[in-house]
Amino acid sequence: MSVGAQGHYWFGERVKVGLTAIRNDAGTADSALHAADVGISVEGATDVAKDAADVVLLEKDLGVLATGVAEGRRIFANTIKYVLMGTSSNFGNMFSAAAASALLPFLPMLPSQILLNNMLYDTSQLAISTDRVDEEQLHAPSHWDVAFIRRFMLTFGPISSLFDFLTFGMMLGVLHAGAVEFRTGWFVESLATQTLIIFAIRTRKVPFFRSRPSTLVAITSLTVVAVGVVVTISPLSRTLGFTPLPWQFFGVLGGFVVVYLVLVEVAKVMFYAEPMHLAGQPHRSRGHAHRIRRRAARFHYVNGIPPRRRHAPT
Repeated sequence: MSVGAQGHYWFGERVKVGLTAIRNDAGTADSALHAADVGISVEGATDVAKDAADVVLLEKDLGVLATGVAEGRRIFANTIKYVLMGTSSNFGNMFSAAAASALLPFLPMLPSQILLNNMLYDTSQLAISTDRVDEEQLHAPSHWDVAFIRRFMLTFGPISSLFDFLTFGMMLGVLHAGAVEFRTGWFVESLATQTLIIFAIRTRKVPFFRSRPSTLVAITSLTVVAVGVVVTISPLSRTLGFTPLPWQFFGVLGGFVVVYLVLVEVAKVMFYAEPMHLAGQPHRSRGHAHRIRRRAARFHYVNGIPPRRRHAPT
């Protein structure tokens, strides 16, 4: 880190930030702001400094930047939760559906049932935006990593398929289910496992004991699973192609879900214990061309109106 005489100029490992919030020296400020990835100025700075900056603070307080960074990291962390859930569960479900379609003389699930399953599942995931984020995820920036997402999908997707196959075996070998019973059983099991897995995937810690989900995430997830069960015994069940299942099925399903969550926790420990190898070092996203455009912006006229007059209040 280096501190200039007329302002402050930080060189980070990955991002350079130019700040002119204390003094209004145009020459020093303009040079620092243009060399930075993100130029920051304040309302009381010189016109040159404000034109060169990407962000103009209305008050001389960097707390708003810290709050914005923390909120951005929280939003990104919750977004990644949904991506990891969606890719892993969809991979597992499609693998199970393909295998069942090849082996069974009937469709393992009707198109309308798949749509209903997805609608209920996605409804439960709307609450992820309100979820709590572990403090460790707010201490450092995260990055979009396709290799990490692919590795996660290939690790946890097959675990989901394993319990789908166990459900298939129970329905066909133990309960001697027909087509309607089979579809109903897989609908309930698929919805329960892919919805409740949010409690394990949302954190690297032990869920509930060391990292608690938000109240809304817990309520929506449990409610959606309950709705999925009620649909199969409601008056709409026949219209949707469902039929009531024996109580023994739900007893075994409860055991499957518990074992599934425990197995995912074990796999999660092994998954995060393996170090990640980045394909390349992070690089600046804004280069020389961006700085040239930013320098030229204050001299750009639109319909003969200079920038300063164009942004003036009317």
